[in-house]
Amino acid sequence: MNITILCVGQIKEKFCRDAIGEYSKRLTRYCKLNIVEVNDEKTKENPSDGEKQIILQAEGDRLLKHIKDNDYVISLEILGNKLDSVKFSNKIESLGLNGNSNIVFIIGGSLGLDPRISKRADYKISFSDMTFPHQLMRVVLLEQIYRAFRIMRNEPYHK
Repeated sequence: MNITILCVGQIKEKFCRDAIGEYSKRLTRYCKLNIVEVNDEKTKENPSDGEKQIILQAEGDRLLKHIKDNDYVISLEILGNKLDSVKFSNKIESLGLNGNSNIVFIIGGSLGLDPRISKRADYKISFSDMTFPHQLMRVVLLEQIYRAFRIMRNEPYHK
């Protein structure tokens, strides 16, 4: 299975880079992982609605360039489906069993996702009603993907 984490922005904090590196290394046993970062747009304090739309569109253009027609796209959105870890694991496993070998998770930037990305998504997932920094969300997503593979294989993992 090929899993791509497609995200807006780069990781600045060392602790996040270290955690991403650790989970990326752990996942090599289970899948081919690819992390693709696209540049985020500079956002001024209190942008107007028009400025927000321009920013989201520019970031959306960059994201769309990395999505292929045969990719199964899962966008991370606050209004997405909420799954516990077992259901998330079942979702990934069923995608593989149904021939979806290229799964792309998309994490937006500080303003969220361009509506075109949400429309392109085959599935929308939410990890919480809370808003998280996109850099930290990458760590959380990788940990949950790792946990999902451990669950699929009935391998022990702390709860």
